[in-house]
Amino acid sequence: QIAFMTLTLFPIRLFFAAFMMLLAWPFAFIASMGSDEQELEKPLSWWRKIVDILLKAIMRMMWLAGGFHWINVKGRRALPAEAAILTVAPHSSYFDAIPVTMTFASIVMKAESKDIPVWGTLIKYIRPVFVSRSDQDSRRKTVEEIKRRAQSDGKWPQIMIFPEGTCTNRSCLITFKPGAFIPGVPVQPVVLRYPNKLDTITWTWQGPGAFEILWLTLCQFHNSVEIEFLPVYIPSEEERKNPVLYASNVRRVMAEALGVSVTDYTFEDCQLALAEGQLRLPSDTCLLEFAKLVRSLGLKPETLEDDLDKYAAGAMKMKKEKVDLKEFSAYLEFPVSQTLESMFALFDENEDGVIDIREFVIALSVVCKPSKTLETIQLAFQLYQSESGTITEEDLAHILKTAMGVSQIDVTHLFRAVDEEEKGKITYDDFYTFAELHPHFAEDYLYADQIGAESGLETSSLSAPNGICTDFSPDNAGDRNKPLQKKLN
Repeated sequence: QIAFMTLTLFPIRLFFAAFMMLLAWPFAFIASMGSDEQELEKPLSWWRKIVDILLKAIMRMMWLAGGFHWINVKGRRALPAEAAILTVAPHSSYFDAIPVTMTFASIVMKAESKDIPVWGTLIKYIRPVFVSRSDQDSRRKTVEEIKRRAQSDGKWPQIMIFPEGTCTNRSCLITFKPGAFIPGVPVQPVVLRYPNKLDTITWTWQGPGAFEILWLTLCQFHNSVEIEFLPVYIPSEEERKNPVLYASNVRRVMAEALGVSVTDYTFEDCQLALAEGQLRLPSDTCLLEFAKLVRSLGLKPETLEDDLDKYAAGAMKMKKEKVDLKEFSAYLEFPVSQTLESMFALFDENEDGVIDIREFVIALSVVCKPSKTLETIQLAFQLYQSESGTITEEDLAHILKTAMGVSQIDVTHLFRAVDEEEKGKITYDDFYTFAELHPHFAEDYLYADQIGAESGLETSSLSAPNGICTDFSPDNAGDRNKPLQKKLN
C-alpha cells in the first residue's frame, strides 16, 4: 500500500497541501500588517472576520488533502469569557495543529518560529505568545503575558496550550507544566484522539522523523481525528493558590476522559531515562527519584549547571569527608525539610546518618547533562582522584554506581581493560583514550556482565506498562507512599 500510494496519491496530496498553505499566506500577511496590541484587543472588524472564515476554510482543505476527510468534534467550545485558556492533551504530533487552525486560538510558540517562511506569517496571524530561548527571563515573561491575556475578560483570543510541553506517545499523560494554570482562571480541557488502525501520527523524541511521519500519514487513505471539548474546569480557591495542584487535577479529568493513566514524571525525567549517552540508565535507577527531588527542592533547570559548578567546588574542598543531614543542609544552603531528608536518604548507603557529598555531585551532573557521559566521569575523576591524579577500581565502582543510580555494579572487566599496564590505578586520560577507542564501552564491559545479576540491570531503557515511565494512575496512587529506593540496598 505504501509503495502504491507513494507513487500515486502521496505526491498529489503533498502538492495540494503545500498549495493550500501558500494560498493562505497572502491573506494572513495582509491581515497581520500594522496590527498592534490595542487593535488586537478590539473586536474583529468585518473584513478580518471574512479573512478568518477564508483562512479556516483554506486550512480545512489542507487537512482534507492530508486524508483527514472529516473531523469528529464532541462537546461545545467555551466562549473566551467562559474560559480564556484551552488546555489540550495528549500532545503527540504536529498534526495537533488541527484544533489550532479550527479555532485560531493563540498558542505559545518559540520566537524563532515567526521567521519560518510562509508558516511564520500564519503563526503571527493567530497572535501567539512567543518564547525566546536567548532571553534568560523568557519563562517569567511568558507566564506574565499568559496571565495578562487570560485576565482580560475575553478581549484577547483564547490561548491554546499543550501543558505536557512536548510530544508523547499518548499512552499516558505526563506531568503538566503549570504555566496555563498560574493565572488561576477557568480553563477548558480539550482531549485529542487519533483512532486509526495504524498509528502513523505519533512523533516523539524517539522513532520516525518528521518527514517519515508526514510521508506515512499521507499514504493512508483516511486519517481519523477526534476533538472533544470537556466541560469548563473552574478552580477552587486552593487550586488558584496552588497552580501545581490545579494542573494535576485538570490532568486527572483529562486522563479519565481519555481512558489512560497518568505519570508523575515529566518530560525531563523521560529524557534522563532515555538519554543517548554512553551510560544508559537501567530500569531500576534511583536517579529519576533524585531528579524529582532536585526540582522539589527548588533548583531551577536554567541555573542547574551553575549550581553544579558551585557544589563541585565545595565537594573538592571537603575531599573525602562525609557529612550528616545538618551539614548537608548547610552545604546546599537549603533548610532541613522532608524533601531534603528524602534526598539525603538516597545517598545514606549504610543508614548510619552520613553521606559522601561527592556522590550527590555526580548524580546532579547526570541530571544536568544526561547525554554527556564523559563530562560527568571527568568531574567524578577530579573528585575521587589521588594527588597523583589516579583512581582505583573501588573508586570507579563508586563513580559508575552513582552515575547509573544502582545498588551494585561489577566494573572489574572494564577497569582491567582500561588498566592495560596492570598498575591497579588509572587516570582520566587513560579512561578517555579507552572510551574514544570503545565508544560502546558500557554495553561491552558493563551491561553484558550485568544481565541476570542481582542488581537488576536491564538492557532496555525502561520497563513500564505504558512504555514511557512508571504508572501513577489513580488505581496505583498508593505506590507513591512506598519508601524511596536507595542507591544501595
